[in-house]
Amino acid sequence: MKKKSILIVDDEVDIRIFLSTLTKVNGYDPVLAKNGKEGMLKAQEVKPDLVIMDIMMPGEGGIQMYQHIRTDPNLKDTPIIMLSAIAKKTFYHYLRMMNFTMEDAIMSPNAYIEKPPDAEELTQMIQSILKN
Repeated sequence: MKKKSILIVDDEVDIRIFLSTLTKVNGYDPVLAKNGKEGMLKAQEVKPDLVIMDIMMPGEGGIQMYQHIRTDPNLKDTPIIMLSAIAKKTFYHYLRMMNFTMEDAIMSPNAYIEKPPDAEELTQMIQSILKN
């Protein structure tokens, strides 16, 4: 059986290493990207089973990548876990404001975790999302 792939997009190398190790140990195939632009290219190439991504990254950041994934017909149903130092409440407020100006509302991420992540909580979240 093919391992499920998880696209990890974060500009912090320590977080990429942590998430890569965590997912690999749990039997998943991690694919790494350091920013939104690279993440989007890898998402289109790999069509991951799950994306774990940061919001604040240099260049094309997480908000743009999130919007691209949610509006791409081939990726829009891909589960996403947002992992960020930005407060959950702030992100959801921004998403509501963005949806207010758009014709088609962008759905919320499947989960949102504030940094630093708890390994056990994140592992359970990944398993739960990928089970469904």
